[in-house]
Amino acid sequence: MKLLRKLLLPFSWIYGSVLALRNLFFDLDWFESKSYNKPIICVGNLSTGGTGKSPMIEFLIGFLREEYQVAVLSRGYKRKTRGFKEVFTNSTVEEVGDEPLQFKKKFPNIRVAVCANRQEGIEKLKIKADVILLDDAFQHRKVKASLNILLTTFSDLFYKDLVLPAGNLRESKAGARRADVIVVTKCPEKVSYARLQEIQFEMKLKPHQKIYFSKIGYAENIIGISEKLPIKYLLEKKFTLVTGIANPKLLVDFLKENNFKFDHKKYADHHHFTTSEIDDLKEKEIILTTEKDFVRLQPKLEKFAIYYLPIKTIILKKQERFFKDFVVEEIEKFNS
Repeated sequence: MKLLRKLLLPFSWIYGSVLALRNLFFDLDWFESKSYNKPIICVGNLSTGGTGKSPMIEFLIGFLREEYQVAVLSRGYKRKTRGFKEVFTNSTVEEVGDEPLQFKKKFPNIRVAVCANRQEGIEKLKIKADVILLDDAFQHRKVKASLNILLTTFSDLFYKDLVLPAGNLRESKAGARRADVIVVTKCPEKVSYARLQEIQFEMKLKPHQKIYFSKIGYAENIIGISEKLPIKYLLEKKFTLVTGIANPKLLVDFLKENNFKFDHKKYADHHHFTTSEIDDLKEKEIILTTEKDFVRLQPKLEKFAIYYLPIKTIILKKQERFFKDFVVEEIEKFNS
């Protein structure tokens, strides 16, 4: 695999050069980037998925909704509809995509919409929103966000990676300079303070940039369509773990470390389950899955014993209050 990626380096140089030229044109205002009179917070990454954007969006919603009317705009990856579409709790994955539906079901009182054209989506949402969160829009330069939050995983730091196809970057690591905040996500449970300091040094932050570190926190309960059970309920049972996310390793490791016994059926990110796959899963006695997979699977399985394990973003080093205060200050600064 490493040899193949080395052979692909010339294509990465070409692709990276095209992207660098595009970004230069935006920086020089030769390509238009539209600003808005409402705070727009962009959450994105340089890598191809799996950096924890959904938990970060939910983390932001969790504290911002206390003071603001929050709206979320996503493109609705792999949906079968086009154009602008508002998400409702009774929407389907085929109509709006799995992550936007997950947001709406968890936070039914906020507005969630999908639209590939982010400018169009913002125009339709801004009337009834104080703050708009853009999900996975760091490369969407046609919108000038008031705050850019860039995510990179502890195990795959962007500054050590290469542009596609030799690496996993959507654009050169130089793109990180557009970020106001960089969050290193999915840090190990027992990561040393020295290692975090080392990463901060290696990242070579610009003077205006802030850095935070986070980990994934797992809930103590699993949730089904109509019940909530302590996760220890599964300790004495053999169950099937079903994942259709970019990188399920953290979840698998968490379950193994806590002595759960399970079979793992692993699918690609945003996987659309076939009829035969659904029929196979219907034969399983108990299924545990992720929240994103649950919104896709549960309506098709129509099965009582399917549960998901909620997760959340936890800011490390006792910096959560500082992170929240910074985001609110940026919103208030924009509104002043």
